[in-house]
Amino acid sequence: MSNDLRKLLTIPGNRLDAINEVLFNADMKVINAFLDVVAKYGTPEEINRKHRESRKLENLLKQVEAKAPGHVKDLKWLMEQREGGRFISVAEYRQKVLGEAAKGMKFKDESAVTLEVSALQYFPWVREMAECAIQDGTLVPGRFIAVRKMKESEADGDLPAIVAALDIMGASFVETLDTKGTDGSNPHLGGPETITGYFGGIGQPNEHALMWLDEFLYYYTNYGVQHVLNFNAGTILLGFLLYRLGVDIQFKISVFFGSDNPYHALWIMMAAKLFSRDDGTSPLIGFNWSNSINNETMELSAQFRKQLGFEDVVRFEHHITETWKSIVKQPYDRRAELVEIAGRVANISAKHEGGDPEVEPTLAHPSDLLDYFREKKEVIDSGDWDALKKNFMEKVAACNHTACDLTRNGLSFIAAQNLHR
Repeated sequence: MSNDLRKLLTIPGNRLDAINEVLFNADMKVINAFLDVVAKYGTPEEINRKHRESRKLENLLKQVEAKAPGHVKDLKWLMEQREGGRFISVAEYRQKVLGEAAKGMKFKDESAVTLEVSALQYFPWVREMAECAIQDGTLVPGRFIAVRKMKESEADGDLPAIVAALDIMGASFVETLDTKGTDGSNPHLGGPETITGYFGGIGQPNEHALMWLDEFLYYYTNYGVQHVLNFNAGTILLGFLLYRLGVDIQFKISVFFGSDNPYHALWIMMAAKLFSRDDGTSPLIGFNWSNSINNETMELSAQFRKQLGFEDVVRFEHHITETWKSIVKQPYDRRAELVEIAGRVANISAKHEGGDPEVEPTLAHPSDLLDYFREKKEVIDSGDWDALKKNFMEKVAACNHTACDLTRNGLSFIAAQNLHR
């Protein structure tokens, strides 16, 4: 009976033919509009060439020199510290945590957890984080998210400086485009409170999906930004289509997309498979779960992720800590669950959006998700600049706490790979 029912789920080939007919129809307006945006930037080959040129360190440094020459000194300092081997190695870190016992332990490198922090809003925080890591023998995370206004970051030189810094450190970096719902796209909602609309997928209505595509290609070709957040089913499809054309963009699904069960993940990954390239790759490289999911959902999804050939392609990103205010009920701490599952499910990213729950209430300014949407001038004028930097450093500290717990349990991590060899 079970096998008979299963056969009914099989998708006939003519269903795929029907989809291809939509995509190939020269009069199909939604596809034509998509192709028109892409054409503004050239052929896929030209777009990728512009991206590679803009991502070269020497060209990023020219961008920084033109807008924030003071940042160049910090980038050169970072390169000097890296070349001088000033950062703790993975083996040294393990011995620091475990003592001599580390030498006899076999760590589960095949399921190493990526250490991730959000949000890296301002370039000056990079040096402070690096100095702290050198001084204290701690880790620089291997992955960062930014949520700052892109145009503001572009104008003051932080954008190219951060892209360069993360390349120097060997860490991956994900940007949040300005077409994310807080740009007035929904006329019935205001500023950051539009965030409540993300869970219903209404942050990019009407023409804003194509505006997201246009913005992505602008930063892809001009600043080498390759990875961005994706909030909306429509822009996820646009990302799949763009990659299918041959443009080497990548994206991660945001927590605000609200993926909270394995069937939701199966739906997205089936679409990813449908539009994957012949080499099996997909632009979907990160899948950020809703805060509500449990380990069972992650394990169930890992099964079909592997069968679809995406185990090494799609990283499961899971919030371990969250900002103290404006997102979840506190205290929120998923570290023990991560340690429990990390040895069984590969390619997980441990995302730290807040400091440890025992630290946050002691801060004069606990971390707040709404701080991401503030203008830099307002942050400085209000006197909150140092407080926001402190929030970021506590997130890095929480990330190191997770690395320590993973190490104590014989589990492996991925920190900034050019620093911690």
